[in-house]
This record gives sequence, structure tokens and C-alpha cells, in this order.
Amino acid sequence: MNTSVSTDDVIFNFFKQICDEKDDRKCVELGREWIKAMETNLSEIEKSLNGADILKHKDNIQSNRDHLNSLKNKNSSEWREYATQCMIEIMNHKSQKK
Repeated sequence: MNTSVSTDDVIFNFFKQICDEKDDRKCVELGREWIKAMETNLSEIEKSLNGADILKHKDNIQSNRDHLNSLKNKNSSEWREYATQCMIEIMNHKSQKK
């Protein structure tokens, strides 16, 4: 029996936590934590790239940064909507894998 947890499951559960949070302030805080984590991931990716890979992935990394910046001023209802959309995408992705 495979008991490992997939990255999709972790992300899904984090977004579910955002949707389920009743306190609007805490909901926004969870969203901001998501942004910080993703910004850290992008920085680590950038550090690991060199030479041609930097140029190859520069636009994609910038696009991800722009997307994260667009999330920074979301209110709680916008975060819940965004998290719901992300969970739907994860579920669709999982069903396509089967």
C-alpha cells in the first residue's frame, strides 16, 4: 500500500484550508503564506539555474512572479475563490493522470 503524500495532495489541502477558514483575516494570512512559499521556491529555482537555463526559463519565472504579485492584494473572498479554482485544477489534473 502506497502511503506517500503527493505534492498535489499537499497543495490541495493547503488550498482547502484557505477555503475552510472562517476568520477572514486568517484566510488572507494563509494566502500570503502561500505567496511567500512560492516566492521562496522561485528564488531557489533561480539560484539553481546557470548559463543557457537562466535565459531559457527567465520569462516563465517572471510570469510566475507577476502572477504572485497579482495575488498580494486579494481579500478573503477572492482568496477562497482562487483556492477553489486551484483545487478544481488539481482534481482535473489527477483525473487526467488515471
